[in-house]
Amino acid sequence: MMGVIFDFNGTLFFDGEQQERAWRLFAREAFGKEISDGEFRECVHGRNNDFTMQHLAGKALSARQVDEYVEEKETIYRRLCREDPARFHLALGAEELLDELRERGIPRTIATASRRGNVDFYIESFRLERWFDVEKLVYDDGTILGKPAPDFYLRAAETLGLEPKNCIVFEDAVSGLRAAAAAGAGKVIAVAPEERREAFERMPEVYEVIPNFHEFDRLLLRE
Repeated sequence: MMGVIFDFNGTLFFDGEQQERAWRLFAREAFGKEISDGEFRECVHGRNNDFTMQHLAGKALSARQVDEYVEEKETIYRRLCREDPARFHLALGAEELLDELRERGIPRTIATASRRGNVDFYIESFRLERWFDVEKLVYDDGTILGKPAPDFYLRAAETLGLEPKNCIVFEDAVSGLRAAAAAGAGKVIAVAPEERREAFERMPEVYEVIPNFHEFDRLLLRE
C-alpha cells in the first residue's frame, strides 16, 4: 500500500488566479514593483515566501520583515478568496479521492509552502479535518528548506511513517515536482491543465500528468 502526499495550492485547491492577483497587488503596494510573467514562474510559483520576498525587495530582509510582508500579502489573498466563492472549493475529484483514501485507511498528508495562517484558513474553510490529521500537516514553519529542496516531502513521508519510495506525490509546480523526485518519492504526479501537459510530460521526474483527481488511476495505490 502506498501513502499519499498532496501539495495544496494549485493541486488540491486551484487558487492560481487568486495567488497571482494577490502577489501582483502586494508587490505594487509594498515595493512599487510589477511582476513579469517569467519572474512569477521562476521566483513566485512554488517557491517559499522567504525566497520570494527577498527577491521582490531586491535586498536582504530580516525574518521579522519577511513575516510582516507575508502577512500583508496573505491578508490580500484571503480577501480575494472570500470575494470569489464560485472558485473557492477543492479541485475536481479531490473530495471523492480523499473520501476513498480515508475509507481504505491509506496514509495521507499535505506538504505545502503555505504558512500557518493560510493553513488554518484552509482547514476551517474546507473542513480538512475530515480527511487529515491537521496537527501533522507539513507547512512552512520557518524550519524547512523550500522546494525544490526535498525537505518538505522528506518530512511529510516521515509523518506518515513511510519511506518516500512508498509515497505518491501530487504537485503542480516545477519546483515541487523536483522536490518530490529529489526526496525519492515512488510516483510523482503532476496536476495541470491541458495547456501545460506537454511541458510536464517532458520532465523526467513526472510519472504522469492529470487534469483533475477523477483521472487518477486508483490501481497505483496498491503497488
